[in-house]
Amino acid sequence: MKQTEIGLIPDDWEVKEIKDFADVTTGDKNTQDAEENGKYPFYVRSPIVERINKFSYDTEGVITAGDGVGTGKVFHYAKGKFGLHQRAYLIYNFKNTDPKYFYYNFSKNFYERVHSMTAKSSVDSVRREMITKMQIPIPPTLAEQQRIAKALSDVDALISTTEKLIQKKKNIKQGTMQNLLTGKKRLPGFAKTTNYKQSELGLIPEDWEVKSLGEMVKIGHGRDYKNLKSGDVPVYGTGGYMTSVNDFLYEGETVCIGRKGTIDKPQYHSGKIWTVDTLFYTYDFKSLNPKYLFYKFCLIDWISMNEASGVPSLTAKNIEDIQIAIPTEEEQTAIANVLSSMDKEIETLNTKLEKYRNLKTAMMQQLLTGKIRLR
Repeated sequence: MKQTEIGLIPDDWEVKEIKDFADVTTGDKNTQDAEENGKYPFYVRSPIVERINKFSYDTEGVITAGDGVGTGKVFHYAKGKFGLHQRAYLIYNFKNTDPKYFYYNFSKNFYERVHSMTAKSSVDSVRREMITKMQIPIPPTLAEQQRIAKALSDVDALISTTEKLIQKKKNIKQGTMQNLLTGKKRLPGFAKTTNYKQSELGLIPEDWEVKSLGEMVKIGHGRDYKNLKSGDVPVYGTGGYMTSVNDFLYEGETVCIGRKGTIDKPQYHSGKIWTVDTLFYTYDFKSLNPKYLFYKFCLIDWISMNEASGVPSLTAKNIEDIQIAIPTEEEQTAIANVLSSMDKEIETLNTKLEKYRNLKTAMMQQLLTGKIRLR
């Protein structure tokens, strides 16, 4: 290894400025040029790729935002014909440098560079020389650059496949919730009748009932926890976990919903908990499975129940007056178990996804600096 301006790199690697091995240009299109079903990709200043019917370039290159909220954080690898926004930069015409290798190195290090070159706390624009004079470590052969790019591309493919699978599982779960929680479909052993009846909620199975939540559960108000000491009892707000204290407000299964602020994110908890003033919790369940109620809450359009002109707000009466269709407790439990199994599957996939993302970060740190060399 040898010491360079950008740190330690292998003896046979070089440090080059981008202008030494690539050209930098900008696009010629505006945001309004996007067309919903356009023939070509249209790269703007966002992670989202639009579509367009007229292309600006037919090449292989790397794109980054020139200004806007994505400055220093938006990167695309492009190959073929594509449209390009006039405030996006394209690095292309590479000489003895693999574009995909450059993409990984550039996307890893560019934000830190532009952030260090401004006195502001945030970066709002990129000057051309921020790109052209940026130094990049370059392995001696295209073959080694391509091997590094291939290894990182493989991890990217694994991440993308897992993300798509998670979304697919979420869509399946949403459809299952819509069917099971409304009685449109019944689980084996519970459909004693195939007949439906008309109710104030529409058609429901003949053996289901419609009840108000106030008949089946009580609504508790959260309280301030600031005078409590640190402990192992979790405190929850409308956004989820906040901290832990040494006392509890409620013990058991409960479903929480925001009283003020974020009112559309139901939470299920069990054991000892504390909730803040802006988060309702439920207790004293009568013929109602708490997990079943949680999934019911996930289907409710809470925003439409907002009673405030400013910050969204709910009242306990809002919740108590909600009418829901319910089967027997046994069927509620069976439905909740099916949906919980789906949640566990999604959670397992999310854990894998986080592992793959961490793996990619570690690989980039090692491979793009030459600390680890590929055979």
